Amino acid sequence: MHDTGLSARAAGASSSSSPYAGASSATSVSDDDDESKIRKANPAFVAAAYARLHSSHRAAASFLLLLAVAATAFLIGGARPRADCPPPRLDARFLALPDAAAASDFGALGVPWCRSKTGKIVEWTSKDLLRGLEEFVPIYETRPIKNNMYGMGFDHSFGLWFVARWLKPDLMIESGVFKGHSTWVLRQAMPNTKIISLSPRHPEKYLKKGPAYVDGNCTYLAGKDFIDFGSVDWGKLLRNHGISDLSRVLVFFDDHQSELKRLKQASIVGFRHIIFEDNYDTGTGDHYSLRQICDQEHIRGGGHSCFWDSDEARLRSRRKSFWEKAVETDELCGKDDAWWGVRGYMRDNFNHSNKAISYKEHFQNSRLVESVLDLYWELPPVAGPSLTHQTRYDPARASDPIIEDGRFGMFQRIGLARLDASVFNGYTQMSYVQISGSMLSREDA
Repeated sequence: MHDTGLSARAAGASSSSSPYAGASSATSVSDDDDESKIRKANPAFVAAAYARLHSSHRAAASFLLLLAVAATAFLIGGARPRADCPPPRLDARFLALPDAAAASDFGALGVPWCRSKTGKIVEWTSKDLLRGLEEFVPIYETRPIKNNMYGMGFDHSFGLWFVARWLKPDLMIESGVFKGHSTWVLRQAMPNTKIISLSPRHPEKYLKKGPAYVDGNCTYLAGKDFIDFGSVDWGKLLRNHGISDLSRVLVFFDDHQSELKRLKQASIVGFRHIIFEDNYDTGTGDHYSLRQICDQEHIRGGGHSCFWDSDEARLRSRRKSFWEKAVETDELCGKDDAWWGVRGYMRDNFNHSNKAISYKEHFQNSRLVESVLDLYWELPPVAGPSLTHQTRYDPARASDPIIEDGRFGMFQRIGLARLDASVFNGYTQMSYVQISGSMLSREDA
């Protein structure tokens, strides 16, 4: 029918030779169109159309029947477990709740984020982190220290490797070495870059008892040669390493010292790029961290209530049964409802030093940090706890993970499912900061 109409219009056009033929033809078509709107249907046309309609219905019904059969076969086949596609692992803690999201609930109790004076954010994106994970997993599997108990787990190992690889510094400094795992991670990120390692005990001492890592291109201020970070003559040492541009140096702190103290010391020297490994949450840890310092009433996600019947108190109480590091209100709040730091105390040096501070002092510390801070970033957890089976940190005080709960296919494809669940239990909000040049007096340090 469509072809017939086109042929008729073509024939009409070809038979018109007068300059007005086009106009009369147009008028004719227009009149026909107007009539067609009210014209009674031809009985023969209706019969043909009715037959075509029933034919199309039968075809549609046949197609739907085939689709239903195919779907049923797919569901029956999919119900059987396959050897090449194991089902996602589930933790009993999640099965006890209405859904896994209720257990994770990332950020439900607030995530205080240190404010910078510039509002600058990191250059990398979540896609960059995912690509980094794909590259890092097989590297991590070759680590010399398989059981790094009391040291960094997978999350922070990845964070250190990723930031170092992204920045590509000319020199890397680490304060706190333990068995040498962090030195090994830095070396994987930058194979030829010099490292300076400071540690009261030389990592080679651990070789007598088990695996450890000692780097051949590293200057060790360790053991009998140990010097604390704040006492090093950095001008001389950096000159000896050919470093004149301090913005090309990455400093990594994993020494359990007050991060306020370390930030002041690094600022005095002029270092700009710093990573803090143990960025403990409020109410936890053995030193005063940036996370604790920036946990303030005026910061989004910061501040706490010590009222025993508050929404926060009830939520904290429920979460304590799921997460080892979750903090109940009774643990969070000390004398006179002091919740900042750890129950109103500023801890330092593996908690060997413990100083009570007022909220006013705590607030002033945050303002001091903000005055030198150009950028603040917390490493998110690598994956949701229903995937990693971690049981320590409380997701309600953490940013959304790189791989969210429920995305087992991605978790498996990247290779994370091959790792033992214990390597995911060391997350403590590792932070990377950029600071301005020296803006703190030496007396402050």
